[in-house]
Amino acid sequence: MASRPDLGSRPVVLVVGGGYVGLYTALRLQRRLSRGRAEIVVVDPQPHMTYQPFLPEAAAGSVEPRHVVVPLRRTLNRCRVVTGAVVSISHADRRARIAPAEGAPYEVSYDVLVMAAGSVARTLPIPGLAERGIGFKTVGEAIYLRNHVLARLDAAASTDDPAVRTRALTFTFVGGGYAGIEAFAELEDMARYAVRHYYPRLSPGDMRWVLVEATGRILPEVDLDMAAWTVKQLTARGMDVRLNTRLESVTDGVVRLSDGDSFASDTLVWTAGTKPNPLLAQTDLPLDERGRVRCEPTLQVSGVDDAWAAGDLAAVPDLTKDQPGATTAPNAQHAVRQAKRLADNIVAVLGGEQPRPYRHAYAGSVASLGLHEGVAQVYGVKLRGWPAWFMHRSYHVSRVPTFNRKARVVADWALASVFRREVIALGQLQDPRREFVTAAGEGGTGQLPAPSAADRAQAG
Repeated sequence: MASRPDLGSRPVVLVVGGGYVGLYTALRLQRRLSRGRAEIVVVDPQPHMTYQPFLPEAAAGSVEPRHVVVPLRRTLNRCRVVTGAVVSISHADRRARIAPAEGAPYEVSYDVLVMAAGSVARTLPIPGLAERGIGFKTVGEAIYLRNHVLARLDAAASTDDPAVRTRALTFTFVGGGYAGIEAFAELEDMARYAVRHYYPRLSPGDMRWVLVEATGRILPEVDLDMAAWTVKQLTARGMDVRLNTRLESVTDGVVRLSDGDSFASDTLVWTAGTKPNPLLAQTDLPLDERGRVRCEPTLQVSGVDDAWAAGDLAAVPDLTKDQPGATTAPNAQHAVRQAKRLADNIVAVLGGEQPRPYRHAYAGSVASLGLHEGVAQVYGVKLRGWPAWFMHRSYHVSRVPTFNRKARVVADWALASVFRREVIALGQLQDPRREFVTAAGEGGTGQLPAPSAADRAQAG
């Protein structure tokens, strides 16, 4: 596809999304483009980028949640950051419609488009899932899940009702990919530590941790023997791993599985895959059969001028494979590298040069299974236990953006190695206005005012 170096003297580059691709692309553009050469506009519903590989450790208390997010305005100090959602794009007109966090929607014009809106949780029409399920893609969900698990331990330790205790101490996770396995293992490790040290009325054997996976294996990114070893390690800790099993329903607090089993559970965590951001349906960009943006190896949108895409929502040809139609996997490893190539290609096109194709052979995967436990397969080398756990931490601290965040994460780990884990449930964060509303009701009419929509949203 021919490049177009005939853009205006100060083109507007619109970056839709502030995740891996959006942050790294904008960061590299502001470094490589001299001041005034282009205006870079970054739009995202959140004012920060979340480094998702650290979410399990944030939920388990090994890392401070604030340290796994990167503030966009501070990092992208030469870009215009808009906190809002892009709701539609007409690339033929070079216009995007933005719904800001506050105020009426408005339209912006741009010259170059970078689609980096990522993915959202892929859910299924399972009865009760929308009402009872907890996702695991944002730092808010990680904080909520940590507080929820610890609150369930508090509830179980404070009752003599065996039914309430059993329901509170049963934790169900759906999805055996990296996100699901890491969350499952890290939170169980935290809960087991908490029970042993702070809940004398409970024992680790009272808890039931169930992982439900629809396929015949977990961790599809590693070889089968490594996945089997991981299952063996989890089951040795008393955790229940159900393969070839689907969630049928989760109504009235009861989890029902396709293998015929059913049990009461207060906790259902859904990590069963992702799908491209639904925003793509409101654009005029070419999509493939899976709803992803069709891209050239250069990360340019196929058949469209001045449009680029990368990350989870982009179908980028994988030049390292001989298989026809192969595309790069939707993971952070590719997203970070694609963002750098994308930014360099935009700078090249603006300078009248030709863009270069993206090529990267998949290096492998690393995963944490709790404190000092992990599994890794990198460039064919397979590691288990402490070495894999150490590699997991080393790799991800090298990838988290900015020196500020790297230093804070390392400091969290250093403090955690000296002091005991913090296992305090700050459940009030889920409904911070409850006590004030109660006091206001008692001091006024004696009746509680009806909760607002915001209150209900905060309460989950």
